[in-house]
Amino acid sequence: MASSGAAGPAAAPAWWRLEMAAPAELEESLLWKLQSLGILRVAVRHRPETPADRQLLAWLPAIDWPEPQRRALVRALDPLGEPFGLALPAVAWHHQPEEDWSLSWKRHWQADPVGERLLILPAWLGLPEEHAGRLVVRMDPGSAFGTGSHPTTRLCLEGLEALAAVRGGSLTGLRVADLGCGSGVLSLAALQWGAASVAASDTDPLAVRATSGNARLNGTSLQVALGSAEALELLLEGRPADLLLCNILAPVIEALCPAFERLLAVDGIGLLSGLLVEQAPALAQALATAGWRAQLSERQEPWGLMTIRRAADVA
Repeated sequence: MASSGAAGPAAAPAWWRLEMAAPAELEESLLWKLQSLGILRVAVRHRPETPADRQLLAWLPAIDWPEPQRRALVRALDPLGEPFGLALPAVAWHHQPEEDWSLSWKRHWQADPVGERLLILPAWLGLPEEHAGRLVVRMDPGSAFGTGSHPTTRLCLEGLEALAAVRGGSLTGLRVADLGCGSGVLSLAALQWGAASVAASDTDPLAVRATSGNARLNGTSLQVALGSAEALELLLEGRPADLLLCNILAPVIEALCPAFERLLAVDGIGLLSGLLVEQAPALAQALATAGWRAQLSERQEPWGLMTIRRAADVA
């Protein structure tokens, strides 16, 4: 088609901002699905004092997401609620002009105390005076999962604190393996609690990059590899860890549990999260078949934290 004249100045980029409630059951599934569709500008807005009131936000280039594509996106998200018997929360769309995305991200994060001693601190914030005595893990959320705000991550972080408490207040001397490390928050918290070393892996290249970057941000070092249990086993170099951290959805934990015997020492302990309380009995049975004794040790409904040890080591 012939042009009718000289082109005018290019229109300023514009965006669609998706907003919807993020129930605890659906949050990780929603984040995973959006990332799998190439939507990486995502944030979960909440206040530490009201952790159950969570809002998912995502920004999509307007030129790439006209109305038919946005309707198709909602249809792609809709089945995520079916395993939990939930309907997808209402989706609202807001049109907005270009903005500085780094500033946009920062508006949705604040210092977040976890348990009695830990503080998750966004990289761009100073240490609040009221939290000066806490162990600080600095995080640049980026686009990887697991910044401490989701209940499954908090359960693992609180599990680390509980384990440190029964060991005299630290994890000194423990070798830690973090399977599915996400942003590295669990690995970094373990190091803050005094772990001797951490080996971590994730199948998402963004997670590997985020974990490495957050380790540098905290002035510490750990080993991180791209891959699943096999990659983590290579990092451990034939010496299984004393503590295994695994914050992954229950079906994935079940699929990976045969590899745990190569990742976790005979007298080691594992903290598994990412599972719904109602999934715990079936997962415990699968773990028992693989030689593990599992106990649902903590819960933040509807999520649970499972502690595992080798069956022969539990009376």
